[in-house]
Amino acid sequence: MAQFGKASSKRGKPTYAYAIIGVSLVLFLFGIVGWFFLNLRKTGDYVKENIQVHAWLNPNASKKKIDSLQNYIKSIPYAKEVQYVTTEMAIQKWNNSNDTIWKKFIDENPLPESIDFYIKANYVQKDSLDILSLNLLTRYPGIIKEFQFPTETISQVSKFVKTAAYVFLIAAILLTVLVIFSIDNTIRLAMYSNRFLIKTMQMVGATRWFIAKPINIRAVINGLTASGIAIISVWFTVLLIETTVPSFKVLHDNTTMCLLFLVITILGISISLFSTHRSVIKYLRMKLDDLY
Repeated sequence: MAQFGKASSKRGKPTYAYAIIGVSLVLFLFGIVGWFFLNLRKTGDYVKENIQVHAWLNPNASKKKIDSLQNYIKSIPYAKEVQYVTTEMAIQKWNNSNDTIWKKFIDENPLPESIDFYIKANYVQKDSLDILSLNLLTRYPGIIKEFQFPTETISQVSKFVKTAAYVFLIAAILLTVLVIFSIDNTIRLAMYSNRFLIKTMQMVGATRWFIAKPINIRAVINGLTASGIAIISVWFTVLLIETTVPSFKVLHDNTTMCLLFLVITILGISISLFSTHRSVIKYLRMKLDDLY
């Protein structure tokens, strides 16, 4: 008889392990997609800011005017890493990236001097660069032979970032809805197995608040636990990705990661608490016969 009572007590005790694991998996998936979404813009900015702009100089331009042009470009707020490239430096860069077979056919250095620089991501647009080009050519006539930037590359990068942003936004919205419904169903299933325990407590005279309070506290703890598991899993997955593909380290941003982890935590706790409390109230309002 004692064994039976012990077994009954054990069966009646709520178990949340499967619910915690299920919620953790859903939040983990949400975290990975969220990480890609948050880094999408940063990826586009990184690519844009690695597109070099060239201001090719006339061979007869004086050093004084070249210095003036270089200083002016440096003073532009959205220009960065401004460098004056001599013909010797230009040919050295070419040789480092290409073969030197040209020396067999050409005696003189064919590459002109230039001022090379990069532009901040927000200004890497064809219209902005056209305005900059017109400004420099007008301000320094006869100094700049040609102003060059990869128009097609800039257009392709901007188009890709915009398209990918819409795709990821739609995916993030759909995934958020999926996360909410998945967590809600998981919690409701866990509470379903404890419906008789909830009803029994009510039948012996326990108030609604007395019944709901400990279960709600447990829901917060479970949500926090599931969020913690998901956050640790996302963190190690991101570290694995950055180790496997070192270029991803450039995108690493602790502020963005903390924001993502905060969203995961809030989502895990709030949905767990809401679903649990709703289930408790539902079973308290039901008649005993309806629980079967």
